Amino acid sequence: MRTPRRPSPIRRAIRAATRAAIVPALRCAMSSALLLTPIVAHAQRLEGLWYARNNDESVNSFVANAARISIVSPQVFSMDSTGVIRGSISPRIVEAAKKNGVKLVPLVMNPGFDLAALHRVLNDATARATAMRSLAALCRDQHLDGIQFDFENLHVSDRDVFTAFTREATDSVHRAGCTLSAAVVPRTDDDRGPLPYHQWMYDYWRGAYDYKALADTLDFLSYMTYAQHTSGSTPGPVAGYPWMEASIKYVLAAGVPPRKISLGIPSYSDYWYPGYNVKTGSRSQASDIEYPRLRAIMDSAHAKATWDDTQKAWFAQWPRNGVFELAWIEDARAFKAKLELVRKYKLRGYSVWLIGTEDPATWNILGPIAK
Repeated sequence: MRTPRRPSPIRRAIRAATRAAIVPALRCAMSSALLLTPIVAHAQRLEGLWYARNNDESVNSFVANAARISIVSPQVFSMDSTGVIRGSISPRIVEAAKKNGVKLVPLVMNPGFDLAALHRVLNDATARATAMRSLAALCRDQHLDGIQFDFENLHVSDRDVFTAFTREATDSVHRAGCTLSAAVVPRTDDDRGPLPYHQWMYDYWRGAYDYKALADTLDFLSYMTYAQHTSGSTPGPVAGYPWMEASIKYVLAAGVPPRKISLGIPSYSDYWYPGYNVKTGSRSQASDIEYPRLRAIMDSAHAKATWDDTQKAWFAQWPRNGVFELAWIEDARAFKAKLELVRKYKLRGYSVWLIGTEDPATWNILGPIAK
């Protein structure tokens, strides 16, 4: 998952310049060319989890499409270094979830993916005890169906203590009447890699999860097979199909049963563009971007996308004032292709980041969920 960030001036400018073009951009040439056969999710008993935020885009999309969702997981609660949990869920999300029989399973995260705060709560006995009480109280007081951990930027040296923390938390949360799951960063192997970037990714993001031990304890894992490339990497697909499949094969080989795996699928796209501010000067920038807003930018530049049948995603690049911008695009066709991995490996379902960023045509391929 991604933490909320304050938009930079250039992002605010891009958003303002493209807002008026969003409505016509919804007539997406890429998706409209497809014959999207509805996929009745309940026939396969797939569990559809969608992550949300307390903003209009997320809330409005959830309210409109709740019948096609099994679980809604708002990213709204954070646990500080003392084990205290803070946050709140939009009343509109709560109301729509109850009305449509959608399970309410919010995220509890380390705020800003703070490494030191997470390390302390895992290793300090007093903070840990407070965390257990806070989790049980959150379940009872908010009348939740479950809680999902979103603890990221976790150093590999804390792997075992995180597993022990999770075992203790599962017992506490189950006694309070909730399920407990965790969103975990995927990996394809245990090779730290040749470059400092690869080693940093392994040591702080990918390597700290003992998937088998966590799956033995938790109700399920949301396996975050997205963010393969980010604003901090070179350009590339948000979730390339070969990388996703390699990640699935690794976690299955580690002994995690398919019924415990909810496959991460992105609904957002990634956009790289030149940026400038007075503090850092000019540099390449990138951001996650909503599908309609990206289409508006591309339409204004008369940009055309090319389908990459290996990665199962669209790629586009175009010039603006002589400088090229580029994007890797996740739309309904990409979603449908990656959903097939859930069926191929007989997984429990899928976890989508982030409702409100999706291609609206995505909902045409998802039938109502059996509840």
